[in-house]
Amino acid sequence: MKAYEMLLLLDPSLDEETREGLVEKVQGLITAEGGAVDNVESWGKRRLAYEINDATDGDYVLVDFHHNPDAIAEIDRVLHITDPVFRYMLLRRDDRD
Repeated sequence: MKAYEMLLLLDPSLDEETREGLVEKVQGLITAEGGAVDNVESWGKRRLAYEINDATDGDYVLVDFHHNPDAIAEIDRVLHITDPVFRYMLLRRDDRD
């Protein structure tokens, strides 16, 4: 399994329950295919450099995990169609393998 890091930019207007449910959904995507979540770190709300979907702030969440490279495409696909996720960045971390 390879090490990955994912930074999620979520809709800041989500209430706390919905936000936690969304983070749990992402963790479920990772663990459903045999991956392991190492760390979930909430960075909180921060001002954006430019508006995204009429929002000037964004809620950032950093997720570190290990997974097989074959299943990353499914995580990417699901995040792409999830509306409260404004943007995301998924990187492979060679220094943490």
